Amino acid sequence: MNGKRPAARAFTFVSAIVGLFLLITPAVAQIQFPELTGSVVDEANLLSDTKEAEVTEMLRAHESETSNQVVVVTLQSLQDRTIEEYGVELGRHWQIGQEGRNNGVLLLVAPNERAMRIEVGYGLEGILTDAQASVIIQNKMIPAFRSGDRTKGVVEGVREILKVLKAGP
Repeated sequence: MNGKRPAARAFTFVSAIVGLFLLITPAVAQIQFPELTGSVVDEANLLSDTKEAEVTEMLRAHESETSNQVVVVTLQSLQDRTIEEYGVELGRHWQIGQEGRNNGVLLLVAPNERAMRIEVGYGLEGILTDAQASVIIQNKMIPAFRSGDRTKGVVEGVREILKVLKAGP
């Protein structure tokens, strides 16, 4: 009887892992990413057409000068994920930045969840660090959002990101 217990435990362990996988897999499969339609994907409608065009032009000019791809996305929902999880998954899905250079940056804003994040590709982490991204969010974006000016928060966030990237390491 003792010889069967390790096999039974192994079966139980494998069953638990398979069960966990089946629970997790549908949640991952159900995520719906917005379509990457340009440098600004304003799903939450935070920007007027004029401001969206202004931000788009800033981002296009920066990409033209540096090859760094910066994309702004505002979301209606994080679909039951943290903004960190959503940002990583969206960056992979959209494949922001140039292959081999990983020089992409995502500015994510999810106003309904009161969340924002700057997700930086590996190739730019030495220039736009997590600490700098946090300072941009804390000092530029959050104060504007708290005062009710979401547009200003997004625009100022973009300006600061581009300023740091242009300054270089």
